[in-house]
Amino acid sequence: MSEPSPPVVDVHAHAVLAMAEGAAGEAGPELGTSPDGTPFYRVGDYVLHGVRYAGSPFMDVDVRLAAMDAAGIDLQVLSPNPITYFTGLPAADATAYARRHNDALAELVGKHPGRLLATAQLPVQDIAASVAEARRAVRDLGMVGLYIDTDPAGRTLDDPALDPLYEAVVDLDVPLFVHPSPLGSNGPADDPRLRRFDLDLMLGFAYDETLAVAALVFGGVLDRHPGLDVCLSHGGGAAAFLSGRFARAVEKRAWVGRALRDNGFDHYYRRIWFDTHVHDEQSLQLLVDHAGADRLVFGTNFAGWDSGGADHPGGALAETLASNAARLLRL
Repeated sequence: MSEPSPPVVDVHAHAVLAMAEGAAGEAGPELGTSPDGTPFYRVGDYVLHGVRYAGSPFMDVDVRLAAMDAAGIDLQVLSPNPITYFTGLPAADATAYARRHNDALAELVGKHPGRLLATAQLPVQDIAASVAEARRAVRDLGMVGLYIDTDPAGRTLDDPALDPLYEAVVDLDVPLFVHPSPLGSNGPADDPRLRRFDLDLMLGFAYDETLAVAALVFGGVLDRHPGLDVCLSHGGGAAAFLSGRFARAVEKRAWVGRALRDNGFDHYYRRIWFDTHVHDEQSLQLLVDHAGADRLVFGTNFAGWDSGGADHPGGALAETLASNAARLLRL
């Protein structure tokens, strides 16, 4: 008799909620159809054309569950759509949106125990409000984690202003998930070269995720918050490829602090969690070799343009990813 397969837990799956439409006032979000029949999704002045959220796994939970079954995914962690971080809103409006979004997402996953879990949107432009909403989301709504941008409200992740939020994450004993937004201040994205060929989604995301690794390690976040579990999307961008150069910089550059120089880059790099949504076996192996297998979790960007829903590894790595997800999510 063959051994049962380990459960497949997907930590990277975004939700688009009908109940959250218009919750940010004039900024939307607004789901609609252009006169030519093309669907659109508007967030403030940005309009995403051609993505049909209605009737897809993003919005229809029955379609999602059927697609999960087809892909062999047992449990999925739902997160906010990165387009709707709304970090440019006034703090009171962002807080109201986050509460409405989190209430709706918690209600959705509550109807499907054992299949769906939820992470919370935070109004990061107001750290005190973020801490309060984090506590409400975890303690009152039962959410299993928190979700922020790689540069929340224009701050780098090592900005000391974020320390009260990190302290709350540790106190709540939940993971913090970090995922870039495709929105630059002038549209996607600030660098006009990234507006070609969807490079804002490919190179732009990897750029932001690599900067996030640098901020967490070089900026001392993991020294200041040793109990913090933070998980970066898409394998942490290009950090695995650059890890040798990062390590050499720690050995050679004058700005490196005492603790970082004494412990080395890998000591901190291997404390960060990463999802495995990298699309390539050699890229995944590079991530395993440099970041280590014990902080990797399976992620798919489920139903997205680059979805890897059926790409879960087999063998020993599958077992490792399953046990890692249980640790990260406190299952």
